[in-house]
Amino acid sequence: METGRAARQLAMIEQVRALGIEVWLRGGWAMDFWLGEITREHEDVDWFAWSEDGPRLRERLVPLGYAVLRADERQLDLARDGEELSFAFVTRDAADRIVVAGGPWAGTPWPAGMLEPATRGQLGALECPVVSPEAQIEIKRMMPTWVPTLRRRPKDAKDITRLEAALTARGPRGP
Repeated sequence: METGRAARQLAMIEQVRALGIEVWLRGGWAMDFWLGEITREHEDVDWFAWSEDGPRLRERLVPLGYAVLRADERQLDLARDGEELSFAFVTRDAADRIVVAGGPWAGTPWPAGMLEPATRGQLGALECPVVSPEAQIEIKRMMPTWVPTLRRRPKDAKDITRLEAALTARGPRGP
């Protein structure tokens, strides 16, 4: 199901990975990489990145033709060729938990194990760190509760079903 849009977004994912900055796919592309297949068209490419890497991401992507749409303590959004990249910033708190880096929810913990180093996904020859599938499920379930202004989306329900089925099929993950 690789459309022109998917090809452009995959090229952008490859370009971000080539920067050598620690990032994790989140959202629909994280699910697709973890499942090893493109399941649907995606509106954008969502990432998590360490807050201290925000300036480096910006200074390396802008010369590649990306325009900055938003840059603050919470996230960096860029666009090129009608496609968007969004980097949500995370940091660690005193208890070593991964938390929201800035804005009104600064310091709020993300799901435990969300950025496990061993969670990687692959589409074709392209490999990428992804948010753990368990955390993806929790985020998709809880986002409308955490942020009541966000509506529950049908695509999130489908994604949860896909991820749960794949987790069941793969069996328990190691410690």
